[in-house]
Amino acid sequence: MPFNENELNKEAEENQLSESDIEEIAEIPLTTIPESSTVEQNYWQQNRLDLSKVQDAAERVKQELRKVIIGQENLMEQLLIGLFTSGHVLLEGVPGIAKTLTAKLLAQTIATNFSRIQFTPDLMPTDVVGTNVFNLQDAKFTFKAGPIFSNIVLIDEINRAPAKTQAALFEVMEEAQVTVDGETHLMSFPFFVIATQNPIEQEGTYKLPEAQLDRFLFKITLTYPTLAEERAILGRFRNDFKLAQKQNVQAVFSPTEIKECQALIEQVQIKDELLDYIAAIIHNTRTNGDLFLGASPRASLAVMKASKAYAAMNGRDFVTPDDIQYVAYPVLNHRIILTPEREMEGYQTKDVVGDIIKQIEVPR
Repeated sequence: MPFNENELNKEAEENQLSESDIEEIAEIPLTTIPESSTVEQNYWQQNRLDLSKVQDAAERVKQELRKVIIGQENLMEQLLIGLFTSGHVLLEGVPGIAKTLTAKLLAQTIATNFSRIQFTPDLMPTDVVGTNVFNLQDAKFTFKAGPIFSNIVLIDEINRAPAKTQAALFEVMEEAQVTVDGETHLMSFPFFVIATQNPIEQEGTYKLPEAQLDRFLFKITLTYPTLAEERAILGRFRNDFKLAQKQNVQAVFSPTEIKECQALIEQVQIKDELLDYIAAIIHNTRTNGDLFLGASPRASLAVMKASKAYAAMNGRDFVTPDDIQYVAYPVLNHRIILTPEREMEGYQTKDVVGDIIKQIEVPR
């Protein structure tokens, strides 16, 4: 659109422009003035948040874990998502595939407290949360905290403890607090539970109740390493029988940085269409003929939080359908129950979640 001479003269009077200034303005090529649509397009293509802190922190932790762990990239990523969203993670896999080792090494990369609880059939609730002890010197009861009072807690073989001991985790995993004899004790930040279980050996184990499973953000199913990864493992530890390389893993992340990353992740944008997409996926689990039990609203919140964390770790301040699809299975696989007919046919929860994602239209 050409410049109007009268408008230029009026502008000159208001701003006291000289004739030479007017001539220079009139000679500006129109191509140098961007259209509003172009400006708007460039604006939305750029992040409004600086997520380098989240990306750098995640990469630092992964680099430390890779000093010992070979493969298991999804495991590392999903453990970090759990940490960034104040969720808890259940690791399921056969013995010997580095479930416990990875959890311990993750704790080693964070400058905070760590405790390990080995669940056994004779473990009592007080052995986990603590109890009040009578002090003879002052004739008063004092609370002696259990091993759950830590920042990162590894619960090894969680399904080996009886139901009453497992029930002791309900409150602390959901509300980050423990109530003993009417007195509430708060956990310090961060509070992150990593539990492991073996799906093969069932002797001497107790099935986890659905209420406890629902308190885990993710259930991560681990598989055997590939042939190349197996060779790499043998090569790395051929002269290191006692895993001395674990000492090389350093603390590279602090609780303060975790809070900062969580604050950034909360600001990641998610469109209304994607919220509808999440709601449709979760609602489908409740009406699906292949499922006896569907997912609760806690699952939809978990998908939203996890997808925002995954987007931030990939340097985006907005969620995409791919982010939602990536986190959908680890969020849902322990929250849904197949019908007996489907179980007899050999169906798995992974198949049902995959079918649901294929059926629901992806937002554009």
